[in-house]
Amino acid sequence: MSAVALGFVLVAVFFLALGLLHRYGDLRKEQRMVLLGTLASWYLCFLIVFVLPLDVSTTIYKQCLLDNAHHPTPVTLSTSSRSANKAGNASTLDPPESVASVCEKPWSYIPDGVLPVFWRVVYWTSQFLTWLLLPFMQSYARSGAFSQVGKFKAALVENAIYYGTYLLIFIFLLIYVAAHPQWQLTWTEFQTIGITAANTWGLFLLVLLLGYGLVEIPRSYWLSSCHAHSLAKTYFKVAKMASEKAAAEENLADAMEDVFVVNASVKFSHSLRKCVDTILTKCPIEYQEEMGKDVEHLCEDRLVLPTKKGLVQLHKKVISAVQRCRQTRVQWSVLLERIFHLEDVTKSRSNPTCHFVRSFATAEADGCVRKFLYTPKVEWYWECVFRQVFYKVLALLLFLLSVLVVWSECTFFSKHPVLSLFAIIVRVTEQRRYYVCTEVVSFITVLFLCTCVYSTVFQIRVFNFYCLVPHHQTDAYSLQFSGMLFCRLTPPLCLNFLGLIHMDPAVSPQDRIHTSYTSIMGSMHLLSFIANGFYIYYPVLVLLLCFATLYNLGSRCLNVLGIHQYVADDDLSSDLVDEGKELVRRERRKRQKSEDVANGRLSWRERYEGVYGDSGANRAAYVEIKDDQQTPIKKSIIGFTWRDSDEQQRSLLHSNDNGRWTV
Repeated sequence: MSAVALGFVLVAVFFLALGLLHRYGDLRKEQRMVLLGTLASWYLCFLIVFVLPLDVSTTIYKQCLLDNAHHPTPVTLSTSSRSANKAGNASTLDPPESVASVCEKPWSYIPDGVLPVFWRVVYWTSQFLTWLLLPFMQSYARSGAFSQVGKFKAALVENAIYYGTYLLIFIFLLIYVAAHPQWQLTWTEFQTIGITAANTWGLFLLVLLLGYGLVEIPRSYWLSSCHAHSLAKTYFKVAKMASEKAAAEENLADAMEDVFVVNASVKFSHSLRKCVDTILTKCPIEYQEEMGKDVEHLCEDRLVLPTKKGLVQLHKKVISAVQRCRQTRVQWSVLLERIFHLEDVTKSRSNPTCHFVRSFATAEADGCVRKFLYTPKVEWYWECVFRQVFYKVLALLLFLLSVLVVWSECTFFSKHPVLSLFAIIVRVTEQRRYYVCTEVVSFITVLFLCTCVYSTVFQIRVFNFYCLVPHHQTDAYSLQFSGMLFCRLTPPLCLNFLGLIHMDPAVSPQDRIHTSYTSIMGSMHLLSFIANGFYIYYPVLVLLLCFATLYNLGSRCLNVLGIHQYVADDDLSSDLVDEGKELVRRERRKRQKSEDVANGRLSWRERYEGVYGDSGANRAAYVEIKDDQQTPIKKSIIGFTWRDSDEQQRSLLHSNDNGRWTV
């Protein structure tokens, strides 16, 4: 059963990582090295999250065996003695009276020797990806060089400062350890220094992201239950995205103008022409068709022969501009669908027939699920009745989890008495040998922590320099950057979770068996000021960050800096909401007009077929069979065929002010 459990986790996590990569990246057009590097980093990080609860239950079982080995004879105390001992104990989590209880092997027990090798491979592979391979691949993918050797050199130069900074920090730590008289610098201690440095960096960023996610995730679900808030925030996003879309299109137009000049300057016989042709292939098709036109109208002073370095910079600029313009257009269309749906919900609430009515037809409306299961009546009850209640209940549950996490983060360093609620729950399930409950509690806790951190990673944007965009629109740099963040955040996150349940060596009793995961981390006491100081007390800062997120201090600061964020009581947000409403009205009119045109054409065709039927087709053409052919050939008599009738229909259709179509 243990092999089945581990194998199922390995396969399920792989498909989870692959599905997320398919949602955010383009599996058909993206570079294979980028996809493999991102998939490997996401897969390894998700593996740590899903396998860690199995490690916890296995460790508890081993601890039970150790306790039975020390106390082979069960000792059962009387009721009076039991009460006296309970009154004298300072901690509520002392071992049970029957120390030598029977140890039942958990269903997910993993044999000795498997987990240490598994953690060692997963951890060091992820660290190799995040600190060495992925930064180099980032620079390689962003490079505008026209050859693989050129991209390799550019990536090497760009990462020289990056690698040098971390090497300098590592040398300082090495000197600190070597100068200490009580320490001998062995290979194990050398590994511990590297692990400590990596986990310290990860924990520093982890607390920042966790403090935001613990408040924002429950609050987002609570506010989503309010339909008016969802409408206003989406209007705000529409107005903001409209400006970003206009800026991206303007940036693309500027880049295409530079390409137009370069294309006219470099002749076909020039040695740089091959580089120019490579740049042209990265341009949108509509711009490629215009490149060869109006070349003679260019001024002679603009026709300057570019250098190879200038073409490399232009190539990089074109790739970035095209990718950003494509992202904003997709995000714009997704936002429009979202706001149209919210407006349909507002209109459908007053529908007496309890049927959800859509303003525009979508491809999903014709699917089997919507046709047979998610019918308009079911959709009305979900969108207008049950959705709000469900989101509020979910928000309350997430809020309780957030409170438990914040309390435990601020008190997990207390050993006597034990104040961490997660440590109390796990210890109770351990005493009663409820291995399944232990795994469920561990999985829910670590999954919630990862959700708070990972969702923040998926949502943050760094001046459009890093942005994860769904619908296959994420660029290679952002995909690899997310993989780097996951690999750096997941190990300290899991160590923090083990600290919350008191299975980390820094806070757990010395006589307890440590998990296989902590065994590969080595003894953090090598650097005591980090193990006994930073690791223990720095997570308390999450409380301060939660209060800052609760009062939207970050959003208000960004608004002051000119980076607009939605704040309900802000005047600028109100202005952008009004602007978004006007943009949505304009887009709705455009879409309604295009649908009226399409419906008018369809109505005209149906009317024409109803009047003429087969005779109309016979009047338009006749069938001729040659002597040496078996297939009939249709020839036109009056120059009219069904396939070529669109132009004639377009000339016959006229629209009046009332929107009616006449022939």
